[in-house]
Amino acid sequence: MLEFFSPDARLAFVDEPPAAGGRGEPILLIHGFASNHAVNWYFPQWVKTLTEAGRRVIAFDNRGHGRSEKFYEPEAYGPTRMAEDARALLDHLDLETADVMGYSMGARIAAFLTKAHPNRVRSLILGGLGHYLVEGGGLSPGIAEAMEAPSLDNLVDPIERQFRAFAEATKSDLRALAACARGARQLLSKADLAQIDLPVLVATGSLDEIAGDGSKLASLFPAGHALDLPGRDHNRAVGDKAYKSGALEFLDKRP
Repeated sequence: MLEFFSPDARLAFVDEPPAAGGRGEPILLIHGFASNHAVNWYFPQWVKTLTEAGRRVIAFDNRGHGRSEKFYEPEAYGPTRMAEDARALLDHLDLETADVMGYSMGARIAAFLTKAHPNRVRSLILGGLGHYLVEGGGLSPGIAEAMEAPSLDNLVDPIERQFRAFAEATKSDLRALAACARGARQLLSKADLAQIDLPVLVATGSLDEIAGDGSKLASLFPAGHALDLPGRDHNRAVGDKAYKSGALEFLDKRP
């Protein structure tokens, strides 16, 4: 992996050229909570799908995740600050603009990036995130407490167990994740979304209880489109074939 430095963090990233050679149109991928670039984008074949479609794929480990620097105070993980990490990566690669796709927490970060720097984002794909971007505050406080529990056996709530089990499977730093869960709870307003006047695709599973309503979120963007993934929950939606084909179609058609 490669490394770059945002204003206050050392972050790891990958930069994959299109399969056909050359550099291709760039797309920046931002992974979700307790995941990393490999689990979110390589394992579900997103990188393969996008590079074979002729795109340059850039993905990084968010602060507190994967091979990037860890912090243990919630203040280090606000979506605005994490969005600046993404912007710093675009600067590091001398990219004026890119398509951006995030999943779950990564979608929240991508939305904050677009709000702060709309001239850097060509189009926006929000996966695994619905109207909880503007309502609800993101990850519940119980998720942070689940990261701090002595073991998975101490947890009863199914969603808390799900996140803790996933964090253990990805060999994540549980203390850093607890801080991240507490810090990444900021919302955007409906007025904020109304100002994001570029193509937006919102893809959510029909059984996803974590994301919120994708159609409701899409309707808040001037050029928003919803993609429903039938029979998929939060975890199984990320690698869904309909998600991939819908994203490729969206990227091909956007101006």
